[in-house]
Amino acid sequence: MNRNGDGRAVLRSSVREFLCSEAMHSLGIPTSRASSLIVSDDEVWRDQFYNGNITKERGAVVLRVAKSWFRIGSLEILAQYGEWDLLRTLLDFIIQEHFPSVKVTVPNRYVDFFSVVVSETAQLIALWMSVGFAHGVCNTDNFSLLSITIDYGPFGFMEAYNPDFVPNTSDDERRCKIGNQANIGMFNLNKLLQALNPLLDPRQKQLFRELFKAKLGLLGERKDDDDLIAVLLHLMEKTEADFTMTFRQLSEITQSQLEELSIPQQFWALKMISKHKFFPAWVSQYLLRLKR
Repeated sequence: MNRNGDGRAVLRSSVREFLCSEAMHSLGIPTSRASSLIVSDDEVWRDQFYNGNITKERGAVVLRVAKSWFRIGSLEILAQYGEWDLLRTLLDFIIQEHFPSVKVTVPNRYVDFFSVVVSETAQLIALWMSVGFAHGVCNTDNFSLLSITIDYGPFGFMEAYNPDFVPNTSDDERRCKIGNQANIGMFNLNKLLQALNPLLDPRQKQLFRELFKAKLGLLGERKDDDDLIAVLLHLMEKTEADFTMTFRQLSEITQSQLEELSIPQQFWALKMISKHKFFPAWVSQYLLRLKR
């Protein structure tokens, strides 16, 4: 992958990509494989070290193979444009071809599919972390639905232990640092859930609703519960707050600390989400709901 948007790769990065995917395969980590590397006579200009020193390099193309190239983004874009029939058709095809444990004929197939993807994505990220691999560009278009490693762009292996290690020099916010890969995985899976949501029947949607209500300690039924959950997830997305620790710390912080918006430093996930301007309004609604 290059940072200049011309769609070309150079021989240097292509050889590196070829070697890494084969190393990952040998380490037992699910991955696409490099079938061949073709060197081009075209000249490509690159700033290799991003220091303003642009040099001429030789272009190359890596031919990659995998069982499937369907990604979370493949479903997300169809949902974004409201292509529900096409989304349903594609999902059923993916399930039938690649998810033998999920029966394509049962009503709960999309819930079962989502459950498998969550489990296998978590396993893949754990395998990455076990060898110190940082992907570098962890967006929904680079997360395989089959939980295999794809898109060998600005990846890297951590040498000295550093949870802030980032192999992508263009990631100024360090969003894809190695210590944040699990959180980004959760973010991407939430995007997948949003894409699947319109295809779920009322009983299936209720199942997801009950799970989140339990995480927030909400008893009974209130018409605004969906909004309360949706707004919290939106705030977590915008502030990139830790998914698991946000819910855990909400269960541990006192009511008075929340009312006064006096969040101790040890509640670091809540402290991050509290930076959003709509957090005080959400807290007011949340505490009112708990009292009810």
